Amino acid sequence: PITYTPKHLAERIRAEQAAMTARGATNGERKTITLLFADIKGSTALIEELDPEEAQQIVDPALQLMMDAVHRYEGYVAQSLGDGIFAFFGAPITHEDHAQRAVFAALRMQEELKRYSNQLRLEKGAPLQIRVGINTGEVVVRAVSTDDLHTDYIPVGHSTNLAARMENLATPGSIIISEQTQKLVEGYFDCLALGAASVKGVSEPVPIYEVRGVGPLQTRLQVSAQRGFSQFVGRQQELAQLDRAFTLATEGHGQIVGVMGEPGVGKSRLCHEFKLLVQKRALILETFALAHGKPYPYLPLIELLKDYFQITPHDDERRRQEKVTGRVLTLDRGLEETVPYLLSLLSPAEMPASLREMDPQIRGRRTREAVRRLLWRESSKQPLLLLFDDAQWIDSETQALLDLLSDSIATTRILLLVTYRPGYQPSWGVRTYYTRLRLDALGQPEGEALLTALLGDGPDLAPVKQFVMEKTEGNPLFMEEIVRALQEQGRVVRNHEGQTALSGTLAAQSLQ
Repeated sequence: PITYTPKHLAERIRAEQAAMTARGATNGERKTITLLFADIKGSTALIEELDPEEAQQIVDPALQLMMDAVHRYEGYVAQSLGDGIFAFFGAPITHEDHAQRAVFAALRMQEELKRYSNQLRLEKGAPLQIRVGINTGEVVVRAVSTDDLHTDYIPVGHSTNLAARMENLATPGSIIISEQTQKLVEGYFDCLALGAASVKGVSEPVPIYEVRGVGPLQTRLQVSAQRGFSQFVGRQQELAQLDRAFTLATEGHGQIVGVMGEPGVGKSRLCHEFKLLVQKRALILETFALAHGKPYPYLPLIELLKDYFQITPHDDERRRQEKVTGRVLTLDRGLEETVPYLLSLLSPAEMPASLREMDPQIRGRRTREAVRRLLWRESSKQPLLLLFDDAQWIDSETQALLDLLSDSIATTRILLLVTYRPGYQPSWGVRTYYTRLRLDALGQPEGEALLTALLGDGPDLAPVKQFVMEKTEGNPLFMEEIVRALQEQGRVVRNHEGQTALSGTLAAQSLQ
């Protein structure tokens, strides 16, 4: 792996190994990860007529494109198998969204290989395609060699075997995933259920899915909204603090509020509930950073501008120009000079030569200033709520914009609301107009109220609620996930009256 792993990822892998050693995990750590197999198909006719060296010249670029896709999403190529690769996501580098990263990488592989194949067809008269199989399961990661980055791991159950079988079931040009992976990426991707397939080594047929593209959802909050939000409990004090900050902003004393908390405690949900309270009193513009999006400049800002200009995926270049130019000039004709910078953010490929030839640092400063002027002018007409979610994953260019906004926001009618995890250090922490809200896990009363909303209040459910509270330590997201898992497993069921009860003779201790 050391020969094909990018330097920055190699450093991350060595750091993970050092951390594992420091934790004393000498016998390895059990982890849930996502495994990906991909290989080249449809190349036999093309390669048979070539000598080995010429054939390698065709296969090697394809393998490199496949590995580049894995590395783009910080996956680890464990093996290069001659005409294919075997990769991990979630180990050795830990990622909570490992399943999503694997599917994004697979889609990118297919996209890049399609371009390469089209070129090859013109030159050689034959196509080249790949098939990809993905499964999520458990492995025991034993150690990573700091010299060659080789990973020693032990699969648990059928984790690796299922990933390989998914690849075998895939037709050239397709991506097949297991049910375990599909449950983790549902909503984020367009997945077609193909029914159950017989898999060697597994007694029962295994449900499989084909990934057809990116889905409509991008954040965990959007997935929760599609499923239906659970009851919102507690957080009244935090809502009151947000409302006080908003009132100050509407009076011309711009404010910044940072909502800080561990994953799953409800930062995004709190902001969602707050939006509902103020939606008739302000223009709300929101965006988010993605765990795998940090390498992409301005990605959250682009989403925010799409929200502001109401740009859809169906808008072509002409329609985008009409929307941006029309809204900017209607707002203030004095902002006309900002239009090329705004359009270039939304369509980098259509950047005019004058901006493309400009010094990148100067272009970046002018672009951020164009956005600042637009938002400041809009806030003079109506109060603005700007929401940036998951700032711990924000890219440096968007961070520079937030720093610029924070410098002079105090005289505007803007409330800048930023959510982030511990470890993120905002540059505006010392500002007098900044408030930090720390969001902790739910206390016992609030946790019980949430579980009652999720499960009901039957007397036999008390052991289940106690089990969930102990396992999650009051983290609302984890509480919802455990309850959903128990329901999917049939361990708690709803009767025809909508009441929840333990399934059959399920004993409380069996939950352990």
